[in-house]
Amino acid sequence: MTAGPVWIDLANSPHVLFFRPVIDVLNRRGIATVVSARDFAQTMPLCRLLGLEVEVVGGHGGGSIAGKAGNLVGRVRELRALAERTRPSVAVGHNSYAQAVTGRTLRIPVVTAMDYEFQPANHLAFRCATLVAVPDVFPLDELRRQGARPAKTWRYSGLKEEIALAGFKPDPDYLKRAGIDDSRVVVVVRPPADMALYHRFDNPLFLDVLRRLQGDDSLAVVLLARTPEQKQKLCDEGFADLVWEGEALDGRELVAGADAVISAGGSMNREAAVLGTPAHSVYAGKMAAVDRALVADGRLRLLGSRADVATLHLAKKATSRAPRIDDRLLSEFVDRLLEVARS
Repeated sequence: MTAGPVWIDLANSPHVLFFRPVIDVLNRRGIATVVSARDFAQTMPLCRLLGLEVEVVGGHGGGSIAGKAGNLVGRVRELRALAERTRPSVAVGHNSYAQAVTGRTLRIPVVTAMDYEFQPANHLAFRCATLVAVPDVFPLDELRRQGARPAKTWRYSGLKEEIALAGFKPDPDYLKRAGIDDSRVVVVVRPPADMALYHRFDNPLFLDVLRRLQGDDSLAVVLLARTPEQKQKLCDEGFADLVWEGEALDGRELVAGADAVISAGGSMNREAAVLGTPAHSVYAGKMAAVDRALVADGRLRLLGSRADVATLHLAKKATSRAPRIDDRLLSEFVDRLLEVARS
């Protein structure tokens, strides 16, 4: 047993899905958890959807670097109060920078997971961390440059999405219950993370994708805006008919039931690759090593030009059972974080 609870911080929407099975394993082992969450994007709706009890700490600082810096300082102050009250044995996040700084300043061991080598703030989280967990394709030179010495790095075989999807069994009726017409070709679309620190570039090709999808009656398009501001911008640009207006969706169920995923980000495409749903990347930045590996393996297709978009073929995917996700990586991740908690 650990001396105190395991503290997990959910700083963004994908973190909810990643840590839900981790929390379940910890609770089954009789280990208490404290979960904090930032009120940003779909983080809080997903927490409610998946039945997670969390303490809301902070929001979003906006798109500017100054706003992010100010937000980091304020959120560290609030997280310090939470940590001093709950006295955790270890702080665990997916590059939650505020949590990593808080843990370092309070001498709480920090475990951070990450899978994108071109995130500028890796320098901060990696240097604050006691253990850095990354896929084994994460470049070693980037790990060293960003402050993750080999002695404090765990390089695992696989994708972080295999942890998030461990034990997941899709509901074949989910799309119908969510109000999505699955008699048509269901296409899930994720816009760029244009508010993120690593996303400092335009992506005009993404709008070409939306124009390609719009007006095609054979498709049921689910365009998932990341923030209210992004949703409004997409509507102002003429894509209101594609934007999802319903309740928060379970991304795992949505991806499993879809016929195709087109994303200008990373996590949802990798979930699709794991679940056997055709995945297409329209990301305009430097491609992560994990995604390059998926492209080489034929599990991810790149849309890099208008010609690629124009020739994009979308059809009902072959009916097949989703692959069973081995939970060994999840168990090993929990084992590793508990080792840090006991050290």
